[in-house]
Amino acid sequence: MHQQTSARLEQSPWQLLQQAVGGPKAAMEKLRRLASAIGAYGDGVALTERLERLAALGYLETVPTRLQLIVGAVDMLRFWIVPAAEDYYQRKGINFTFHQLLRFLDDPASLVDPTGFLSERDVIIGHLMQVVHANPCYDFQLLESFAGGLDALEEQLNAMLAGTHPRAASIGAIVEEPAYHRQLLDYLRRYRQDPSTPPLLRENVTADPRFAAIEQTFGTLPGAMRYFANLPETPLGALGHLIAVRKFSG
Repeated sequence: MHQQTSARLEQSPWQLLQQAVGGPKAAMEKLRRLASAIGAYGDGVALTERLERLAALGYLETVPTRLQLIVGAVDMLRFWIVPAAEDYYQRKGINFTFHQLLRFLDDPASLVDPTGFLSERDVIIGHLMQVVHANPCYDFQLLESFAGGLDALEEQLNAMLAGTHPRAASIGAIVEEPAYHRQLLDYLRRYRQDPSTPPLLRENVTADPRFAAIEQTFGTLPGAMRYFANLPETPLGALGHLIAVRKFSG
């Protein structure tokens, strides 16, 4: 049975740390995924192939350059992922720094690739299940670049709800809302029937016009890649952009 209360909000920090770490076998698999994620940064061929698959699916109008991907990832973090998460955790009474530590202990690979283009399928799935997403649509679209990616997500969500997923304890120490996995599974099924179905937006995104506006850019893969492709293409231009732009302007 799916738990009705959130372990993240009820258990002690020490209990949460123990759950997030898991056993020796889990730790070895985490290290393997982390090494794979770091190694992927030097694998230009794999990145190109991923981008080409996403373009073939219609999610990239223009394929961003490697430099645009780097600058875009920085912008996504500083304007969208981090501020929206900090606001959400503040509303929940959750310490942001401790929460990131739990996420790292559960799966360090999920924190080294903000765009997801270098991540394995199961790292993306684990990341989706690990935290309540501002909008999971971006990650759904990433998973479509893997054969059976959405099938695997549905299977693992069912396992989480049944309590049989191998990472059930560690993910349970992190996920902030007990109903999230059921809501995510329901949204996934609607999305697979009709990708234009209204997205499952996190409560602080719908409640704050500032985040609602930024979500229009970064909440989906096509929107984010459209933004990335319009970023400077030269190192000097990219540096100037990162120094000059301190506030998101769309």
